[in-house]
Amino acid sequence: MDSDRTTKVEFAVQMTCESCADQVRAALQGKPEVKSVSIDVSKEEVLVESSLSSTEVQALIENTGRRAVLKGIGGSERDLGSAVAMLAGAGNIQGVVRFLQLSDKACLIDGTIDGLDPGPHGLHVHTLGDLTQDCLSCGEHYNPFGRQHGGPGDAERHVGDLGNIIAGPDGRASFRLEDSQLKVWDVIGRSLVVDAGEDDLGRGGHPLSRETGNSGKRLVCGIIARSAGLFQNPKQICACDGVTLWEERDRPIAGKGRSKAGTDVPAANL
Repeated sequence: MDSDRTTKVEFAVQMTCESCADQVRAALQGKPEVKSVSIDVSKEEVLVESSLSSTEVQALIENTGRRAVLKGIGGSERDLGSAVAMLAGAGNIQGVVRFLQLSDKACLIDGTIDGLDPGPHGLHVHTLGDLTQDCLSCGEHYNPFGRQHGGPGDAERHVGDLGNIIAGPDGRASFRLEDSQLKVWDVIGRSLVVDAGEDDLGRGGHPLSRETGNSGKRLVCGIIARSAGLFQNPKQICACDGVTLWEERDRPIAGKGRSKAGTDVPAANL
């Protein structure tokens, strides 16, 4: 289900003076979904508590003309773990999906994926973190209890059944979901897959409805890796490819062109 719970997101933001901070603060505090804003100009850090997605917060900051890089995400009360999947697929499809364990019974899934065909697309956690054959080697839906396929609100479902995300006319799907069965510590090292079509949530008449949701071919995928929580990412140089934080901002989030050598190397600790 969609989530309106507040979380905290930490950004590195290019700022040189208090007037820069004032502009960033004004852009953020003008939104009713923003609960608090804390800015440290000397460290070029901005901490925001809100019910907006991390992509929406980043867009608000960057609308002031300053670059922003997300460094960490955490719950409003305690940090139980976070993870990230950087997705890349055929054509120009790419995206980032973040997982944040809010409590023992609530996991936040915050993501933005671009390049999709407009309309609904099935979203699932798969058992294997294996991309040797692209999405085909990710295994089946993560289903540790041997249940039938269902929707995210169903008791009878695969743990990895996250329902559908909706891409708009521009091909972007931006979502912020809360799930009661998924646990960050159980999915790190597995994979996240977006399908070409709509998941029927096990309610269709097709033979695949109770197995996969009959949502078509696997379109884009990525391995779920541990990511930094709040104040856990002090890097200024990316260890994976030797570029600065701001140089890294100019590179694709995944796929060719990600590293200096053009190999597919995800950003460390993001």
